Amino acid sequence: MNFALLLFILVVATGIIWAFDQFWARKKRPQDAKDPWWVEYGGSFFPVILAVFLLRSFLVEPFKIPSGSMIPTLLVGDFILVNKYTYGVRLPVINKKVVALNSPQRGDVVVFRYPPDPSLDYIKRVVGLPGDKVVYRNKKLSVNGKEIVQKKTDDYLDRDRLFYTPRFVETLGSVDHQILVEADAPSFVQQSVRFPYADKCHYNSEGVSCEVPAGHYFMMGDNRDNSQDSRFWGFVPDENLVGKAFFIWFNFSDLKRIGSFN
Repeated sequence: MNFALLLFILVVATGIIWAFDQFWARKKRPQDAKDPWWVEYGGSFFPVILAVFLLRSFLVEPFKIPSGSMIPTLLVGDFILVNKYTYGVRLPVINKKVVALNSPQRGDVVVFRYPPDPSLDYIKRVVGLPGDKVVYRNKKLSVNGKEIVQKKTDDYLDRDRLFYTPRFVETLGSVDHQILVEADAPSFVQQSVRFPYADKCHYNSEGVSCEVPAGHYFMMGDNRDNSQDSRFWGFVPDENLVGKAFFIWFNFSDLKRIGSFN
């Protein structure tokens, strides 16, 4: 079950118990009578669950990174915080925007509902905005005809596989970030599902080019050759956005990761 929906159900259930006791049942009990167990637990849990629900729905939400698609920016096991109001206020559970604020910018790291299966949360970097033409061919990224410069830096060591991968610094918008590009990996990408606006993408042996439709975004992982992203399954509609990732608050394997988000 969707965790936000579960929290909502708990808020409603405990809220009904609390209200029933406050405005009716308590008046009927003798003053020295002990509260029934269901009133004691329901009433005491209600404000806590309500606070968690409001905080998680409108301010910040924690997520855990499950895969290596955003290495080296985010590692498997990182616990991150996501700003829920940066891109507008949305109603919880149904995720409908009711107050428009900022729009995603190139370079933002964003959590969103995976378009082919909205029950799953994905995290990628915004590469293309509505109306952009994004081209990724022969491991080189260009946006609106301008190639995004990749500056070589030291190789990245995957300590689990004892494997070095070429690492580069790339600038998207005002954001400098690191990416990994494996020279030996194939340049082409294979469309994994038939997605909306698929006719706006063109594939060949060198890669893919796409024109981002209105109200949608083109996302890519920083671990370019190990990321299932918009190159494979298409564009992310605005209504699927959850929020902007901004902070690593814990990693059981490496405490130095705390606060290291970039």
